[in-house]
Amino acid sequence: MKELILVRHAKSDWGSELLKDVDRHLNERGYSDAYFSSNWFRENKKQPELILSSTATRALSTALIFARTMEYDMKNFRLEKDIYEGSVTEMFEIINRQNDSKNSLMLFGHNPGITNLGNLLSDDLFFDNVPTCGILSFTFEKESWKAIEPKSGKLNYYQFPKDFKNRD
Repeated sequence: MKELILVRHAKSDWGSELLKDVDRHLNERGYSDAYFSSNWFRENKKQPELILSSTATRALSTALIFARTMEYDMKNFRLEKDIYEGSVTEMFEIINRQNDSKNSLMLFGHNPGITNLGNLLSDDLFFDNVPTCGILSFTFEKESWKAIEPKSGKLNYYQFPKDFKNRD
């Protein structure tokens, strides 16, 4: 069985017109949501065997916060430049080429890719928009990442920052 965990980067800062999109960093809420969500993940879910992150600053920052919170072994942390602005087809290609020795993969990326991919993986629930720092988890009754294809997964869980708005 394989598990794919999709995480949309936390809220980014739009404050400077001089920055390229790929270089935008997290804003204050983004950092807060990333720390809170990563703590929730550490306390409630099993660590993924592999983390892949977009090379964009906001996605990488989110992924590093999760990794640090989980005390993650960084030898299983990889940058994947094709996640940034990747189409759903490109995202499937990234997933399909992973080593089958790893049964769980956490992928940090962007919209519309994360929302579109999440909606194509399963018929269980339609997501109009996966919000920043939203987490989706899918399981697949497959032995190989090469076998992951549209509608082959089952929604395992989803968690969005708004679900924690009553936090202190």
